[in-house]
Amino acid sequence: MRTVITGTGSFIPANKKLNKDFLQQEFYSDRQERIPSEAADIIRKFEEVTGISERRYADIDMNATEMAVAAAVAAIKDAGVDPETLDQIILAHNFGNVLTDTIQSDAVPSLASRVKQALGIRNPSCIPYDILFGCPGWIQGLIQADAFFKAGLAKKCLVIGTETLSRVIDRYDRDSMIFSDGAGAVIVEAFKDTEGTAGIISASAQSYAMDELNYIYMGKSYAPEADKRVRYIKMLGRKVYEFALKHVPEAMKACLDAGGVNIADVKKIFIHQANEKMDIAIIKAFYLLYGIKDIPVDIMPMNIHELGNSSVATVPTLFDMVRKGHIANQEVHAGEVILFASVGAGMNINAICYRM
Repeated sequence: MRTVITGTGSFIPANKKLNKDFLQQEFYSDRQERIPSEAADIIRKFEEVTGISERRYADIDMNATEMAVAAAVAAIKDAGVDPETLDQIILAHNFGNVLTDTIQSDAVPSLASRVKQALGIRNPSCIPYDILFGCPGWIQGLIQADAFFKAGLAKKCLVIGTETLSRVIDRYDRDSMIFSDGAGAVIVEAFKDTEGTAGIISASAQSYAMDELNYIYMGKSYAPEADKRVRYIKMLGRKVYEFALKHVPEAMKACLDAGGVNIADVKKIFIHQANEKMDIAIIKAFYLLYGIKDIPVDIMPMNIHELGNSSVATVPTLFDMVRKGHIANQEVHAGEVILFASVGAGMNINAICYRM
């Protein structure tokens, strides 16, 4: 069987949070010491490294499930399928529905079950479940759908990535400016495999959970007077960068080699939108593994500049935007080979080689 993406959809919140909106913010170090630099200097350096100039936050009365439903409806319409025929709803997230103005997460019942209800699906054989796999969660959902298809246990799945990271950030931490909200979804269907047809060619996944386990974690606020009982998303930026630069290119190569695909045939790489400089470094390192010093022009579409890092939503929203012509000078065509790749908390890595 070949797993084919037949429809895509995304939900991009309307609320823009510009870098200049942080000019009055005080930032502290992990030692809870105020950073003496002017906010303008901190923001300028932040943008130089990450490439992020703005990000999107969900409305205060909207949660991760509701964004997932919006993306799912768009994907279902795009694929032209009846929701009642879905065998599975696989939903990737990390924090559930986080209540506005609190740090409390609500993930019971599962977000996937809530999406099933919102879509009005009564079919009891449509199985909804969540994946917590860090930022690579959506790609892992695709890998799982592919496995179920090949096992003969499903024929049609809805795979969603949704997150409201804006509600788990410590605003006194410079890294908080990276994170954003959004949702992306795809319909995947199983078709008989024939030579040269569209679909997943190969995949790879890795997990490093020893010293790497706490490179991304939940920790107390950097503000000296903050409630020590409340936890926010934190990361060891340098550790994450070094880890990603070493291991992500290797996982991407393992994926490509497993599919017997020539590097020259790859037309686009949809990589997790975490940090522009890091993503560029990863792509360069990937090509160097094949002895290629110069990466192809426009090989890596990006939406991080305007949308920030929405975790599991970055890859599916990016793919949807490119597929539908919403990013300048970026497009995909039938028959082309593309790569999906991601890295995140765990630390987890995965990649998929896919033919359009």
